[in-house]
Amino acid sequence: MNTDMTPIQRVLTTLGHQEPDRVPLFLLLTIQGAKELGMSIKEYFSTAENVVKGQLLMQKKYHNDCLVGYYYGAIEVEAWGGSVIYFDDGPVNAGEPIIKQFADINKLRPPVPGESPCLVKVLDTIRMLRERSEDIPILGLAISPFSLPVMQMGFPKYIELMYQEPELFQRLMAINEQFCVAWANAQFAAGVTAIAYYDPVSSSTVVSPQQYLKTGFEIAKRTLAQFNGPTATHLASGRAFPNTDLIAQSGTAALGCSVLEDLAELKHACRGKLTLIGNLNAIEMRRWTVETAEENVKEAIAKAAKGGGFILSDNHGEIPWQVSEEVLLAISAAIRKWGKYPIKISNHG
Repeated sequence: MNTDMTPIQRVLTTLGHQEPDRVPLFLLLTIQGAKELGMSIKEYFSTAENVVKGQLLMQKKYHNDCLVGYYYGAIEVEAWGGSVIYFDDGPVNAGEPIIKQFADINKLRPPVPGESPCLVKVLDTIRMLRERSEDIPILGLAISPFSLPVMQMGFPKYIELMYQEPELFQRLMAINEQFCVAWANAQFAAGVTAIAYYDPVSSSTVVSPQQYLKTGFEIAKRTLAQFNGPTATHLASGRAFPNTDLIAQSGTAALGCSVLEDLAELKHACRGKLTLIGNLNAIEMRRWTVETAEENVKEAIAKAAKGGGFILSDNHGEIPWQVSEEVLLAISAAIRKWGKYPIKISNHG
């Protein structure tokens, strides 16, 4: 057994479905950097230097096995000319939809990542993180062409488009795919290790498996084939069953898994095909005690860690602002206590 691995060695071993020294930990902390630096979330995201400093501080503090190179999902619609809304104690949200009528789709032109000020800031952040941390994976983010319209036009209107305007739907997918590939590859060029392909609409919680096969799956296969590096598909708390085999066939290496599904069952279905990332309940985490944190970490490790192919993380892809530092430190301590290979706890506790 390997000991004292670097974060990148630990993660690569896990992705190879082998057992590293311990289970990798991905605490996906974004807005928490503002707390570390004693500033508002808006001020924190105003410069790449702030985010770099916050990420490096949090990685050391929580013994995290990744650095988060992305800011917030709504930055993508911001790049398209949309507005974003800042909150004092929560993630940055998208403002008014940029597609107000279906006919607006014909006027859309995808932004060029290197010419969009908000995206350039993210790329600068990634470059600086890479310069300062050669042995720590840096995660980027690209919202799938199939899921981006939720922010571009709103969910109800998008569902209407999907079923009632097939030609305009296909046009929007083509435009979004062009942007998604360009944005992902700009992040790879800047230094990310992998991209989180954020695709909640492909979850069986949202669309039927039959609809996924015709839409999200085909779009993912085509899009991911054009990426210049590896991806982890994340369904943002949505269910993956019964689509796990198709997700594995899409070209992705890992799956962000939901607390709504049984982790042991999901591990069995994905063994050797997809590395699981998850599935701590980030919403409930706000109310956890130190003891609760340890029990949840222990349970997840017992269900999914044996044989590698498992990274402990939350189930949504972002830790809420309200989760205490005490709980985050408890998660970090618990994985170092219980996550060492060979795993000595069973699926029965």
